[in-house]
Amino acid sequence: MSQPKAPKIEFPCDYVIKVIGNAAPDFTEFVVEVVAQHAPGICEADISVNESSKGRFSSVQLTIVATGEAQLKALFEDLKASGRVHMVL
Repeated sequence: MSQPKAPKIEFPCDYVIKVIGNAAPDFTEFVVEVVAQHAPGICEADISVNESSKGRFSSVQLTIVATGEAQLKALFEDLKASGRVHMVL
């Protein structure tokens, strides 16, 4: 049996990204700065931040306008390459 194919994303579209890393005073600013390089036009309403129960980790959720797979791949790579990000979902 063949694997079912993932649904194809129609670009451009609103796309939610969740970035998880060690909590730091500038973590949210850092994430927004990196994301804005690939998807300009982010506003406060597009961002939500949550801290872990013990305050060790922070997750930043952003809604961007995704223009294509290449944009998303480059964005994910830049976030991961920073060394500050544990996971990008």
